[in-house]
Amino acid sequence: MASRSKGPFNEGDLVQLTDPKGKIHTITLTVGKVFHTHRGGIDHTDIIGLESGSVIYASGGSAYLALRPLLDDFVLSMPRGATPVYPKDAARIVGLMNLHPGDRIAEAGVGSGALTCSLLKVIGEQGKLFSFERREEFAKIAESNVITWFGDRPASWTLTLGDLSTELKETMLDGVVLDMLAPWECLETVEKAVAPGGVFVGYVATTTQLSKLVESIRVTGLWTEPRAEESMLRTWHLDGLSVRPDHRMNGHTGFLVTCRRLASGSQLPPRRRRPAPGAYGEDYNGPGAEAESATQSISEPLES
Repeated sequence: MASRSKGPFNEGDLVQLTDPKGKIHTITLTVGKVFHTHRGGIDHTDIIGLESGSVIYASGGSAYLALRPLLDDFVLSMPRGATPVYPKDAARIVGLMNLHPGDRIAEAGVGSGALTCSLLKVIGEQGKLFSFERREEFAKIAESNVITWFGDRPASWTLTLGDLSTELKETMLDGVVLDMLAPWECLETVEKAVAPGGVFVGYVATTTQLSKLVESIRVTGLWTEPRAEESMLRTWHLDGLSVRPDHRMNGHTGFLVTCRRLASGSQLPPRRRRPAPGAYGEDYNGPGAEAESATQSISEPLES
């Protein structure tokens, strides 16, 4: 991968320019180009050769801080197709999947390529990421963003225009992450692709999707008990002795549902907690059904 983090700026490098008011602009250095703002222009050639962290002045006299962008900054400023997986969720997904260099994983619902960049960065050149996207316009935007971030197309990445449920042929994967409207529709394929002990992560936006995905996982009997969480990020205002939470925070963006693949032939021990009366509907006949029925009969009024 060609993305660099050290040394002087070269032609083709990404540069993050921050103006005096904190507004960020991300550009790709090209000889002969000029970055224009209402504060004046900055010749790309004047940046080439500088170290990251240098200050450069526009023709109007305003100072700009030049840094190599962090992936978090790039994601928030990248061209978008679908709404990107925000950095706070991407970092959590990487942690939940317990990724290492060399891991083989798959994702579906590439969107703008934000999560793709995080996954590729962690698995490295020795790993393999199989990405699937149904919409061609999203796939093109994601491909462009990934190439822009890394400087070229990573050899560890395969992008397929199509449905993971029919196109994924790999087996013994370390994990799969699905970012789509109905991830439960792909569970049968994911079950065959993930190695025993491997991780499945589903990223959904609403509580109805959350409930449907969790119950669909439980019905298969092939996964550990799913757990769900969401991440919220609050920054702080820091100005002398005025130290307080910022008025805005990054609240709900999505739910993360996580579980792990059971070994072939293994059966998950029965859940020991009693389901709430009516939690699964009148036709439920799974684990805990007898306890639920008993609870309901106790709560029914006696006939006179």
